[in-house]
Amino acid sequence: MTLPSTSGAVLATTDSPAQVADAVTAHTLLNCLIRELSAPERQVTVDKDRLLLWLPRRDVLLRVPLRRISLIGAHRFDGQIKRYDGASWSPIGWRELAGYIQDELELRTGVANDEFLDQVTDSRNTIRTVLDQRATAALPQDPYLESEQSLVFGHRFHPSPKSRTGDPEDWLDYGPETGTRFPLRYLAVHRRLVREEGDLSRLDALHPDGRGDYLTLPVHPWQYRLLGDHPALRRAMAAGSITDTGITGPDFTPTASVRTLYQPDADTFLKFSLNVRLTNCVRKNAAYELSGAVALNRLLHPVFAAIGQAHPGSSLLPEPGYRTLALDGDLSLLEGFGVIVRSGLRAHLRPGVTPLLAAAIADEHPTSPAQVSRLLARGDGDALAWWDAYLGLLLPPVLTAYFEHGIVLEPHLQNVVVGVRADGTPAQMLFRDLEGTKLLPEHHREFLAALPEDVREPMTYDAERGWNRVAYCLLVNHTAEVLAALADTDPALEPALWGLVRDHLDAHSRSAGEPPRLRALLSGVPLPAKANLLLRWSRQADRHAGYVPLPSPLGEGFPREVTR
Repeated sequence: MTLPSTSGAVLATTDSPAQVADAVTAHTLLNCLIRELSAPERQVTVDKDRLLLWLPRRDVLLRVPLRRISLIGAHRFDGQIKRYDGASWSPIGWRELAGYIQDELELRTGVANDEFLDQVTDSRNTIRTVLDQRATAALPQDPYLESEQSLVFGHRFHPSPKSRTGDPEDWLDYGPETGTRFPLRYLAVHRRLVREEGDLSRLDALHPDGRGDYLTLPVHPWQYRLLGDHPALRRAMAAGSITDTGITGPDFTPTASVRTLYQPDADTFLKFSLNVRLTNCVRKNAAYELSGAVALNRLLHPVFAAIGQAHPGSSLLPEPGYRTLALDGDLSLLEGFGVIVRSGLRAHLRPGVTPLLAAAIADEHPTSPAQVSRLLARGDGDALAWWDAYLGLLLPPVLTAYFEHGIVLEPHLQNVVVGVRADGTPAQMLFRDLEGTKLLPEHHREFLAALPEDVREPMTYDAERGWNRVAYCLLVNHTAEVLAALADTDPALEPALWGLVRDHLDAHSRSAGEPPRLRALLSGVPLPAKANLLLRWSRQADRHAGYVPLPSPLGEGFPREVTR
């Protein structure tokens, strides 16, 4: 396994899991600080092979060596962070850095957050625990499952990317990073206590012992541990309206999202609720999301059939139905036991194509065979040709969905599965997860008018908010991160890699009648980056996220050379 060294670049290392967790946590915090505070306030500069950063309110000057300079400021770091004490530079660790960030944010916002340091600490400890466990874990041999379970370090622009509720003994049996798999718990529920919509044949086929007036409801074992003692549930079980049929059936594999599980033999995903905070949010299927998924699935099926014809190789994984408890009007049970069915991959994959999670391809640290450097090594190593193929599959369907159909997709790295050929070349893009998919109201008035208000309102974005979400997920979270991993293989390539992004956007703009938003992108307007640090500081849900501007390399006049 290759891991980031605390003393230098990515290499085979003898550093302990604790040292690796410390280094990655410090660099991730630095990413957030630069992107959301220091760069927008012009308090960061690059001096040859070092980055200097000033926290003006805290009166702290920091320095870190650079492994590679990025055209959009998403630099790669190489070693320890140091603080200037007036006479010399002294090394600091992630705890000190987190404390400086906390102080700076409190002075900047006038708001305190007593959860922040605990969440950063929890994330760091999760990384260490995962590294300890992976040393002896039986990791998946299947390339797709391995890619889903390879994200040891998480989102590199989130201050606590691996924070999760509970101690390790609570989540080690269910987290994806240690190669775990497990069977589900099943409840037999009287029909009058079931709420469901859509096609649930895939769900019923997993555990086909529903009988008479009772239907089968699968439950994530972790969620049952959290909700199993709910008084209303216990009363219904005592009355015989619900029967716990135990933990049984085939094993499921947790994917990168933790709460979405995959059953390979049935080629079916189940997206469960978990009353657990993962990174930013408690991961429950809200009531409106349950009905909304089925409604969106109905709308998107013909749309993506048309997009797939226009842009071969693109598909959307359907979410045809959900089932949950409707017990005494209790919203906590209705949302807590809601499960959404998602179809699998095989029906969409072409012969000879292997699915891989995009986030594993883009990982900064090549810990997985899915990482882009490993894919290039399978073929002729031509990074520009590989990237040209990747962009041709990724960009057009998302842009077509927005500009022609008024559909806001969320193609971030965990929402896209990339199909690659035996030589590692991209061949397909499979988009998934309708939770973040939104509609522009002016395109879908009739469809939206037929929905209940509580489902309709959260399903829409205005044009500006929708475009910011598309531009962030598509260009900053996804494109820029895969591009960064490619640039790590040869830093001199970065200008040409961004040049190809511009070429593909320009070609799509011309074919789509040059929409003003694409023209603006091609003129070099700043790119919107989701402000995860500020969002976590304000303790708000993802839907309230704001954006900070990033310098765009897409304008014709943008400097194409990086010098040290």
